[in-house]
Amino acid sequence: MGLDINGTRALLYARKQGVDFSRTAMIGRQNLHLNVATLTRNLQDFGFATSAKESAHLLSAEKGFAEPFLRLLGAADIVSFDASDFEGATHIHDFNLPLDKKFFRQFTVVLDGGSLEHIFNFPQAISNCMEMLDIGGHFLGITPTNNFLGHGFYQFSPELFFRIFSPPNGFALRHILAFESPSTTWYEVVDPDALGQRVSLINRRETYLLVIAQKTAEVPIFAGGVQQSFYSAQWQVGRPVGYSPTRSVAGWRSYVPAPLVWSVQALRRWLPQRTGFDKRYFRKVTIP
Repeated sequence: MGLDINGTRALLYARKQGVDFSRTAMIGRQNLHLNVATLTRNLQDFGFATSAKESAHLLSAEKGFAEPFLRLLGAADIVSFDASDFEGATHIHDFNLPLDKKFFRQFTVVLDGGSLEHIFNFPQAISNCMEMLDIGGHFLGITPTNNFLGHGFYQFSPELFFRIFSPPNGFALRHILAFESPSTTWYEVVDPDALGQRVSLINRRETYLLVIAQKTAEVPIFAGGVQQSFYSAQWQVGRPVGYSPTRSVAGWRSYVPAPLVWSVQALRRWLPQRTGFDKRYFRKVTIP
C-alpha cells in the first residue's frame, strides 16, 4: 500500500478539485513510494512552493508514512484502519466484516490507496468505506484495473465504480481516471451506461484507476442491488440492445455456411487486436 508518483498526484488533483481532507481515514496505513525530486516536482506542479529540503522532510518525518503529506493537503485528523497492527494502524479491523457504527459519518475523506483489492469480501469493505463518510465527503480510490493478475484477489472494472457510486446509493461519481504506471498521462473513463456498450482496455502495462466520488445523501447502501449497465439495458427492453434477427450473431450465422463461419472466426483470432486507450472509451485529460 502506498502513494507513488501518480498516487501523490491523484491526491493533489483531488485537493485542487475541492476535496476536503480535514478528517481523513486511510484503508491501510499508506506509505510514500517516490523520491525527493519527484515529490518536489509534483507539489510544484500543483502550486506548492516546496523545496527539496521540505520534500525530504515529508518523506522521512514519520518513517515514510503518508501522514505528513496528508497534513500538507489540509488533513487535521488522520486515522488508519488495517486488519493487523504490523504498520501501526490507528484502528485494527478486518474490513471483511461490518465496521462499528461509531465510525459512520466521521470522515471527510476515505482513502483507499491499494487495499480493497486484497479484501475478499469487497461488497462489505466498500460499504464500510461509504458508511464512514459524512455528507459531502469524498471516497478516493487508487486501485488496479488491468495487468495485475496475482497482485490481489481482484482487479476492478470502471463499471463497478460507476454503478456503486450512484444516486441510489447516496453518491455522485465525480471522476474516474485511468493511467498506466509510471506514466503521468491520464484518461477520463466514459460511463458504459452512457455509451450503451462495455468499456474495454487491452494493454501491456500495469494500469490503475483513480476514483473520486462524493457522498450526497444518507441512504441504505446497495438496497436496490448493483447491476451491470449492459445487461440492465437489455432487461428493460426485453432483448439484447441493438438486436435484430438478421444483424445478431446468431442471425448472420444462420445465413452463412458453417465452413465460412469457422473461417471468419479463425481470422478474427489471428488479426491484431486494437490495443491501448481507445478514444471511444478514454478521453485524454491534462493534469494539472
